[in-house]
Parts: sequence; structure tokens; C-alpha cells
Amino acid sequence: MTSVLRHRPGRALGSGALCVTLLSAGTAGAFAASPSPSASVSPNASVSPSTSVSPNASMSASPSMSASPSMSASPSAKASITVSVDKTSVKAGDTVRLTGRTTGLRVGSPLLLQHEKSGKWTALRATAKVKTGNSYALVAELNTKGTEHLRIASATRSGKVYSPTVTVKVN
Repeated sequence: MTSVLRHRPGRALGSGALCVTLLSAGTAGAFAASPSPSASVSPNASVSPSTSVSPNASMSASPSMSASPSMSASPSAKASITVSVDKTSVKAGDTVRLTGRTTGLRVGSPLLLQHEKSGKWTALRATAKVKTGNSYALVAELNTKGTEHLRIASATRSGKVYSPTVTVKVN
């Protein structure tokens, strides 16, 4: 068993290097392609020229192109948090249970309950972690009478993520 464990990092490193090589070769091939319009003709299809223009492309007369790979996340990989509250009206000192689901956050990621006070979002003493299945649940005791605007917050590498605001009336 020790020989298998000893070789796994080497295999992972080798496959990672191979992936980088293949991706960079594909990227170079894509940028080497001609930017001129192309037409495709088949016996059963119509002729349609296709051109793609990058929104960041400059309109200079220079024929050279520069390639820089970008590491932007796809729209489906964007992190989000949903929230629902079990009671919309409680007495001061009672607890509310907030539950929801996350997307784009890892299991075990910390979540924090915040409330709006004087136009600023401040943290309450209620935290949770993302569970397997991307769900979470936390219980918070609300002591201040009035209307509480609550949300769940999480910090990721790509930035901070907030849930929609829920309102709870505290009597």
C-alpha cells in the first residue's frame, strides 16, 4: 500500500502537467485561427457566414493579435445562498430557525447571520457551515424589539456572497 500512495502524487502531477499542455495547445490553436469570416457549405444546409468579435478587441490596423488566457468563472459556477425563516413574527428573546441551500460554496464553508442596523449590516452571534447536500440551518435568538432585516453571508475567493433579505418582526 505504501508504494501506491508514494506514486499517487507523481501521477497527479503528471496528469496536471498534461492537462496544462493540452489546454495551452488548444488555446494557441484557437488564437492562431484566422479572424476572417468563414462560410460552410454542405449539400443539405444553407450558407451562413460567421464572424466573432471580442468586446475588448481594439480596432487598430495592426495585423498582430495578443493572446492572454482568462480564468473567469462560468455563470453557472457563481455562488449563491437562499434563505427561509420558520417564523416571521416572534417575541423578544425567542429563537428563529433560518434554513436554506447554497450553490458554488464548498461543504464546510462558514456562513454568518447578519442584520441591518442603522443602514449597516452587522454580524449576529449565529453561524453555520455548509453541510453535505449544500444545505445549512442555524438558530438565532432575537432580543431587540422591532423589525429585523436578516441575511446570510459567506466570503469566498471570488468575493462575498449574500442571501436575499428576510424580515422578522420582534414584539
